[in-house]
Amino acid sequence: MYSLGPPPLGKDLETSHAVLDREGKLLRAYATSEGRWRLPATEKDVDPRFLKLLFAYEDKRFYEHYGVDLLALGRAAFQFTSSGHIVSGGSTITMQVARLLEPREHRSLGAKLRQITRALELEQALSKNEILSLYLTLAPYGGNLEGIRAAALAYFGKEPRKLSLSEAALLVALPQSPELRRPDRYPQAAQAARDRVLDRAAAAGVVPRDEIARAKAASVPRERKPLPVLAPHAADQVVTAEPDRRIHRLTIDAGLQKTLQYLAYERAHALGPQISVAILAVDNESGEVRARVASADYFDESRAGQVDMTLALRSPGSTLKPFIYGLGFEDGLLHPETLIDDRPARYGSYTPENFDLTFQGTVTVRRALQMSLNVPAIAVLGRVGVSRMSARLTQTGAALVLPKGEAPGLAMGLGGVGIKLSDLVMLYTGLARLGSAVPLIEREGEVAQNPRRLLDPVAAWYVGNVLIGAPPPDNAPPGRIAFKTGTSYGYRDAWAVGYDGRMTIGIWVGRADGAPVPGLVGRAAAAPILFDAFARSGNAPAPLAHAPKGAVFAATNKLPPPLQHFSSDGSLSAASEPPRIMFPPDGARIELAKGAAPEPVALKIAGGAAPLTVMVNGVPLAAQGGRRTLFFAPDGPGFVRLTVMDARGATDSVSVRLQ
Repeated sequence: MYSLGPPPLGKDLETSHAVLDREGKLLRAYATSEGRWRLPATEKDVDPRFLKLLFAYEDKRFYEHYGVDLLALGRAAFQFTSSGHIVSGGSTITMQVARLLEPREHRSLGAKLRQITRALELEQALSKNEILSLYLTLAPYGGNLEGIRAAALAYFGKEPRKLSLSEAALLVALPQSPELRRPDRYPQAAQAARDRVLDRAAAAGVVPRDEIARAKAASVPRERKPLPVLAPHAADQVVTAEPDRRIHRLTIDAGLQKTLQYLAYERAHALGPQISVAILAVDNESGEVRARVASADYFDESRAGQVDMTLALRSPGSTLKPFIYGLGFEDGLLHPETLIDDRPARYGSYTPENFDLTFQGTVTVRRALQMSLNVPAIAVLGRVGVSRMSARLTQTGAALVLPKGEAPGLAMGLGGVGIKLSDLVMLYTGLARLGSAVPLIEREGEVAQNPRRLLDPVAAWYVGNVLIGAPPPDNAPPGRIAFKTGTSYGYRDAWAVGYDGRMTIGIWVGRADGAPVPGLVGRAAAAPILFDAFARSGNAPAPLAHAPKGAVFAATNKLPPPLQHFSSDGSLSAASEPPRIMFPPDGARIELAKGAAPEPVALKIAGGAAPLTVMVNGVPLAAQGGRRTLFFAPDGPGFVRLTVMDARGATDSVSVRLQ
């Protein structure tokens, strides 16, 4: 007898690359080099009822025989000789695996004997579970579908562990004649084959008859569904990085990924042609990426769908402002209730302006950050130092890229630098973690690196306490997430990044080619997507971290004098002192000059935060250009009460007698 050589055991079997989420759900699969969808599957991957139906229909004694069921073969031979045609094949699951590993072109007695020999060899070399896994991976289901997992996803859009009884019966029936029973082409033949499986299961008593009746009433699918394409950019990258591996696991949550992919698709199409949207969601505690939507539609060429916008360098607009103020808090220059001036300023040839080209006068730091005022942010950046801020952000792992040949300058605080969405989200995750930043993790099993210092805990908490009070977009609930928006120069990029106590999410909106989009601003385009992303995450908003030790709760006038009013030059300005009427002194008597009309009386003021309001007997005096020496015209002799009030609400009054 000739030797068949060593039996094929499926060790070198080419399977599809499968990229799985953190719970083992399929994110994306790739066809084999032959164009087949062949996903590995084991007993644990399928519904137990499928296995009951499979054994009842194909191989009742699978766990008892040694590869060949002599009783089944004898029955098949008797039926053939009695009827003149094949009634049942008599092949065991092991024999079918042998045939799938060594496909034959023609049926013959020699081929059957070869199959029997190979089955016996397989039983000697492999365990029953290994043989069953090969069947679940290789069984044909029509077209280029192989294996239970590819079939369940293509015909029912679900994993095989979630099959109904009707679906399980159909997938037991298909491998017997996969092309002639394909439900997408021959639904009647598929239904008849499914019902035969159910009848045999009923006869064997493995399924109650009432369930059999309900399963027969169900329709069969009439078309194939596309296999999942979730996190396609992340999947491409992990497969390219590890081409020899077939199973790749990511930290992504398939449910959240699917939800946010649809959100990005929906909003991009609503915003207009060629607009793309990127979304990155990260778990605060671990730094693991839970969802990564790198474009609005991977297959849309008009939106450059295959360009990964989570890794593209873009101008961040105002989204770096929280870190400017964070360093100011850390350095003891500021408190959220510190007053700061928003008025025209010049730094050499650089003159920052607010987005709306107006100025708010003197406001609190809280208000300045919530309103995203540019002039105060640049004033604080000038004090903390551009190089220091750049170094602090880059030491966490964030890459800040300046135009070629340029050094860090004050404009960096308003978006004059390139940054990736992934790095920006990592920085905001550091705020949520009270100043401790961790590099993002996307591959399951990847070792987390040590946290890196972004800000001290009190400073990071101050930032979050301010940002959670920022006015939300229309129809969004306030006080749920700490967030910041940004718009780059020329309306090229719209941003919104926010966090609660559980998760940080970053949004980018724009065109992948960097072309401007008139009217594209962070608050209108990106912020609504951010709030929707949190709302659709399936979790109730988690509270931010509690205030750390050292946090100060105080109104402006209760702060230490140096913190009451920020001075861009570092001096304790007169504005940090309350206003005082230096002349006339309280109780003074002033002689009025004789004449037809009394001459104006001088009024001198020191201290106070501009703008100042002066009242004579309760009636505001007309503004006189911010001067601190004023004049008022008295009505005539008598008592006059003079009052001055500054921008903080501090006042001083005197009462004088005119005679």
